[in-house]
Amino acid sequence: MAIKLHDSLSRETRELRPAQPDGIFRFYNCGPTVYAAAHIGNFRTFVVNDLLRRLLELELGADKVKHVRNLTDVDDKTIRRSREEGRPLAEVTCQWTEKFHADCKALNCLPPHEEPRAADPKYIREQVNMIEVLMEKGNAYRAADGSVYFKVSSYPDYGALSRVKERELQVGSALKAHAADADEKEDVSDFALWKAHKPEDGDVKWPGPRGTGEGRPGWHIECSAMSKAILGPTIDLHTGGVDLLFPHHENEIAQSQCCNGTTFSRHWYHSEHLLVDGKKMSKSLGNLYTLDDLKAKGFSPAALRYTLLSGHPRKQLNFTLDSLHAAESALKTLRAFRSQLTPAGTDDPFAPIFASLQDDLNTAGALGALFTIVNRGTASISVAAFERVLFALGLDLTESTAPKTDIPADIAALAEKRWAAKQARDFAAADALRKDLAAAGWSMLDRKDGYELKPVASSG
Repeated sequence: MAIKLHDSLSRETRELRPAQPDGIFRFYNCGPTVYAAAHIGNFRTFVVNDLLRRLLELELGADKVKHVRNLTDVDDKTIRRSREEGRPLAEVTCQWTEKFHADCKALNCLPPHEEPRAADPKYIREQVNMIEVLMEKGNAYRAADGSVYFKVSSYPDYGALSRVKERELQVGSALKAHAADADEKEDVSDFALWKAHKPEDGDVKWPGPRGTGEGRPGWHIECSAMSKAILGPTIDLHTGGVDLLFPHHENEIAQSQCCNGTTFSRHWYHSEHLLVDGKKMSKSLGNLYTLDDLKAKGFSPAALRYTLLSGHPRKQLNFTLDSLHAAESALKTLRAFRSQLTPAGTDDPFAPIFASLQDDLNTAGALGALFTIVNRGTASISVAAFERVLFALGLDLTESTAPKTDIPADIAALAEKRWAAKQARDFAAADALRKDLAAAGWSMLDRKDGYELKPVASSG
């Protein structure tokens, strides 16, 4: 049975098939912007991509899948962080790239076959080459300051992916003129392919397209150029979070198809947002978690992965700390189930699990089918068959060897209450609650995006 996946462009569910004669499935997904730690909402998308990668390898063979994931290491955010910290851009992005890789490994995500960096001189040249072609074809123009913009009106199919209507791209003439003057653009809907160097960019600059000066690429052209350089002008699948659908992926399509004269991606797939306690994640609400934040609360990366797979990827998933407790319990059940399997087992009852996964990545249905089998008992189930399921889901049942601290429920509740008080800037209440924690024998270390609880060592 082939994998059937919803296509964001056609709004249909279609089979995934490699198009090239070599039978290799070419798969690109947008990677992180490496200026800070990725949060669990980011990792929902990366875990879903990893699941898809694993299913493709099981169906086609590991040597028939080519997976590329980029790193955005030059853009407004990375440059701003470099400037704020007084460190070279490469030093900042290297730090957060290493952190991202460590988190991916902890979540048992397979590394991509290639991971190009936007600031790699080799790919800067690829980006410049694409921009020059677009300028020659009349799809892009040089502004007075030396920046280059894509002319959206030159691509009649713009908006097909996101269903953005022409009326939504247009504004009143006065506003349009103001926006065009402010950004050196001919039209407010046009987007930057090349940004002329500004003093605040420091030494972040490269030679630009012909007829322009030094500068740096715009965000959108980065993915188009790196995908083309490694996978060719047409790929089989492009994925990402729904937040990237517009304008990033819409712009990728426009610039790639105008430059290359052919379909950019044969299939598009987007995973939905992750909510936390029913709300959108934000630092101001104090509900933005990183993997480190959850590990500090005593949860395993495997539990986070399980939780991120517990809902259908194309539906919003509500994350709670209770869901992590449930995931830890589910993993414990799966470990017990595997421990009861014998080498002599030959049965493979797991077809319903793969049927769910191959049907538009129905992870919730797959986990439901898995526990239906688990609840029946081991009987004579094949160890290899069960390991194949674990590989597909990317579930590592190895228990952590690191010492765990059991945090009593009342202490955890007190810590959550104090953190909420701090986020609300009620510092008097936060200080009082910290004292209550200390009196109970616990220290609470505030982190940038969360906190860590530790028992206070006895002085006796």
